[in-house]
Amino acid sequence: MTATVLTARALLLDMDGTLVNSDAVVERIWRRWSDRHGLDGDEVMKVVHGRQGHASMAVLLPDRPVKQNLADNERMLAEETADTDGVVEIPGAAAFLASLDGLPHALVTSADVALSTVRMAAAGLPLPAVRITAESVGASKPDPEGFLKGAAELGVAPADCVVFEDSGAGIAAGRAAGMRVVGVGPRAAVHDPDAVVRDLTEVRVESVAGGLLRVHVG
Repeated sequence: MTATVLTARALLLDMDGTLVNSDAVVERIWRRWSDRHGLDGDEVMKVVHGRQGHASMAVLLPDRPVKQNLADNERMLAEETADTDGVVEIPGAAAFLASLDGLPHALVTSADVALSTVRMAAAGLPLPAVRITAESVGASKPDPEGFLKGAAELGVAPADCVVFEDSGAGIAAGRAAGMRVVGVGPRAAVHDPDAVVRDLTEVRVESVAGGLLRVHVG
């Protein structure tokens, strides 16, 4: 892999698939949902990563009323929050977050406050001080709203942010926000991010003069 160096003023971090490996839970919950609705579980799994649950449902069941999707999403969030079996950190996530202490960064996740709090704790990871969750936005990734809010909370221009993401929806959201994107893991590679790493052991961040961050990937 060719090493890449990106310069930024802030980092915006997705959670699931980027900092936390929650695939085991996501598979259990969404395959059960697929069975209930007579859908192909493999096809459903191609859609759900990165999006809020109701947004995935809108793609998968386009004729179903929004109100029903929102109610179903609330039930599924409760199921996901109660299930932490198999939730672990992405390799290197703890050290990566520790290296960002005192540097501008934010969590930007499609999970709500309860789910993000439980999953980060289950993985043994600290919650960043600035968090953009499902409650913070009116539109799910791939809409850029979450990343734009994260940049605004940090007082940094979108063009000066680097996003870390694993999903197609998240990478599209980062791009739509006018940000550069580092893809994390195998799901990311097929969506052509600006750089891609196997996991967070392949990332190093250093603070340089003028409030800049130098992000070494690969």
